[in-house]
Amino acid sequence: ITGKRLRGKAPAAQGGGAQPWRWQSGPSGQVRPSAGTGQTPSSEEGAGRTPAPARHCHVPHTTGCTGHCSLEDKKLSAQSNSITPTAKACTAGTVTCNPVPLHAFSSGRMQVLQLPTTYATTGCSLTLHHTEKPKHEAICEYRPYSCPCPGTSCDWEGSLEAVMSHLMHAHKSITTLQGEDIIFLATDINLPGAVDWVMMQSCFGHHFMLVLKKQEKCEGHQQFFATVLLIGTRKQAENFQYRLELHGSCHRLTWEASPCSIHDGVLVAIRNSNCLVFDTATAHLFADNGNLGINVTISMCCP
Repeated sequence: ITGKRLRGKAPAAQGGGAQPWRWQSGPSGQVRPSAGTGQTPSSEEGAGRTPAPARHCHVPHTTGCTGHCSLEDKKLSAQSNSITPTAKACTAGTVTCNPVPLHAFSSGRMQVLQLPTTYATTGCSLTLHHTEKPKHEAICEYRPYSCPCPGTSCDWEGSLEAVMSHLMHAHKSITTLQGEDIIFLATDINLPGAVDWVMMQSCFGHHFMLVLKKQEKCEGHQQFFATVLLIGTRKQAENFQYRLELHGSCHRLTWEASPCSIHDGVLVAIRNSNCLVFDTATAHLFADNGNLGINVTISMCCP
């Protein structure tokens, strides 16, 4: 199994044997409703009629209002994470009452509403306070999947079911090997700078992405990170284990772990230390003429 050096954009399809795909790595609203127009009491109304007694407004105001607005004249419309007074008759004479945080009035008291997430239409059933939404949506299982290939500038997003189709059509140089036990051969590991080697492994009715990443952690000191990602959800990833092995004449280095989902990605796996880490000296210990072979074994967890 051999490969050739690839830099920048994904190369055209290569014929021949199984090769990992490699790149030279590079540097890796909130909707606010409009306020509308306000109305002020006319002089005729002020001269001819006694204005209705105003109740104290429980809605916080940010500019120009004393807080004594007639709640009967104010309609609250929920938009995004805010509410906007659509009719702004204010007994204090102000013209504009700004949008305020989303609340609902019940029995004279404000109660914070639970809002659906951005991904409710794709299956997320949670309702959260608006301050909790961003944190959840960043890791939501129902958010779109990004292209899982490291070292590329591909900005594709789509459903989980469309990931493999995208890889097959947009990244044709990625080789897929069948079976639970394969050899992932990374060629030319002495290439300067940051480099990524990528290969796919298919078994148990699923596809796994094998990644070897070389990074310079500090000046003159390079490290290798090897990990496995499941083309699937986090829940599905819990059903599998992977083992990476480096073999030498007198040495063996083994790493076992559960794969990450592509929803998390390679950088999360590295940040969480869910990967095999070794330095350049160790890589040379197991390499053969600048090529490093990694035995990759996928297994299912016992129920």
